[in-house]
Amino acid sequence: MPDQRLDEKSELGRVRLDKWLWAARFFKTRSIAVEAIGGGKVDVNGERAKRSKLLQVGDRVTVRQPPFETDLIVRALSEHRGPAADAVRLYEETSASRAAREKLALQLRSLPQSDFERGRPTKKDRRMLDRWRRR
Repeated sequence: MPDQRLDEKSELGRVRLDKWLWAARFFKTRSIAVEAIGGGKVDVNGERAKRSKLLQVGDRVTVRQPPFETDLIVRALSEHRGPAADAVRLYEETSASRAAREKLALQLRSLPQSDFERGRPTKKDRRMLDRWRRR
């Protein structure tokens, strides 16, 4: 279980929001989590939160990482980042959030892909461009 290494704050059943988001693997670093919280992309129990907000089990956290919005319920606390399998046990995504996220992902996949998203032209593409320019 992810809460094997507890310190004083965790023993009281509370953990800082920025540490929990990092431990739950929503953000790669704590500083990125702090930026997201400061930018208003994270709400706790329907209110805008500060990074020092103490989370407890049962709190509702909303994380907006465009284009997705994830609504979570805190199930466990941890200040330490562990394996992804342990991180998944820290929260439960609501069914409405999961359905909306999957629907949006399906819509995004069905959009046509532009030429700019493909990256650099291949050697074949470059030769075709050269032939077209010579004419």
